[in-house]
Amino acid sequence: MPFDLAYYVFMAVFLGLFAVLPLMTATGAVPAAVLSAPPNRHELMSRRFVVAGLFVSFAGVLLMGLGAWLGRADSRYGALAASGMLLITLIGAGLLVAGLGPVPSWLLEITGPYAERLPPPFRLAARDLAHRRVRAVLAITLAMLATAFGIALTVVAVGETAQSRAEYSPRARPGTLLVRSGTLFAPFFSSAADAGTVRAAIERELPGVPIAQSERPSRESWHFHANAENIEISEEAVYWDQAIGDEKLLRYLTGDQSTPYDEDTAVVITSADVKADSVELSYEIDENDDTTKTRTVRAVIARPADPYMETIFVPSKIVRDLGYRLLPDELIVDPTLRRVTVQEQERLDDRLDDTVAEVYVERGFAASTGWLPVVAAALLVALGCALAAGFGKAADARQARVLRRAGNGSAAAFRWFCASRAGLSALYGTVLGAVAGCPAGMLLLWPLTVRTTWEAPVRVPFETPWPAIVAVVAGLPLLAAALGALLARERPHVPTPAAPRP
Repeated sequence: MPFDLAYYVFMAVFLGLFAVLPLMTATGAVPAAVLSAPPNRHELMSRRFVVAGLFVSFAGVLLMGLGAWLGRADSRYGALAASGMLLITLIGAGLLVAGLGPVPSWLLEITGPYAERLPPPFRLAARDLAHRRVRAVLAITLAMLATAFGIALTVVAVGETAQSRAEYSPRARPGTLLVRSGTLFAPFFSSAADAGTVRAAIERELPGVPIAQSERPSRESWHFHANAENIEISEEAVYWDQAIGDEKLLRYLTGDQSTPYDEDTAVVITSADVKADSVELSYEIDENDDTTKTRTVRAVIARPADPYMETIFVPSKIVRDLGYRLLPDELIVDPTLRRVTVQEQERLDDRLDDTVAEVYVERGFAASTGWLPVVAAALLVALGCALAAGFGKAADARQARVLRRAGNGSAAAFRWFCASRAGLSALYGTVLGAVAGCPAGMLLLWPLTVRTTWEAPVRVPFETPWPAIVAVVAGLPLLAAALGALLARERPHVPTPAAPRP
């Protein structure tokens, strides 16, 4: 088998395992739950199911711990190694959930005696769930799966948001409009004519707004670099090498429209308390140049408008005098002069659609919210599963008679009974879901945030969203109880008293 074909077959098998194995292990909780529930309500379940299930869950926790331990270092990992660690952790999470399958039936069995001291609606609700064991166990297990998924996704999303916030580097000053070429392999304008077309579109959409322009040597130019003694530009700076342009660009970088400009003087833009009266330019006009030439130009110090704007500003005239041909790199609308709204950005984007230009407005880090609808849907599924165990009349006639005596045949007693039954089943499902979802999310974060590139920063501390988890565990049963009472439509039959004998 050729090497390429073998590689693709291996990757297909690996991706298939990646998609199927965690799903299979997680859905194993449903048959485990059903098999563990005895069909006869008078029978006790075998404790072997619980022991075996807890052993499987413990094995899953060990696998998740192994995946997290393998990905704990802040060194760089290969993509295949990172995927392998993630697969191990996902399978461990699936085993953890699958092993908890017999637990709902066991909880229904052991909580019955403790419910005898509760008021009649709660006591009868606990008995009713135990009597309809198979149906209740299935509903609780599905609620557990949905809650575990929702909580795990919440933990992962919050952790990855913190990591993404640490990785985020702004491309401009806050509120700045940037327009540059949208070509994939050439993210700068190929000619002054292309930049002129884009500039005209900006001027039509934002009439009267000054447009700054950064420039760069053309592609046939070989090397250009500016350096100032005792000045070190951070790699997180937007223009970490140098910025080439005119007075508009300089005043955009400093945020001060009164910054003096001299086309023969470079400007070291830094917030450090240093002195610099000259800048050294090293350059190679052509790739055939044998040595790098240097030239020293006069320089002054200026303060940046933002820490990310630290750079060495070189006027375009100095670079052209060295023999370079400059091309437009970015067109910039200074936020000091005009703040671009979202609507203006969208209109400009539509106007520039045919010119293959990228329109970007720096609005700071924006956390992704795409996971919120997924979590909401999972919690709604959990709520629906819990309510499924809270519908209908009491499981047997004896339960109904006790309920009628406790409430004197009133509808309020039946509503309290339905509310208690739905709330109790939701409580079982959400607590078990939190027990599975919290460690799954916290351990999945490690392989999900491993460094696969040199640029990725060191991990930041992960914060577990405990308030949100507590709100789910406490709020979902209360909501289920409220809906259970609201949807309780069927009243128990109250027999008509027999007529007295004459």
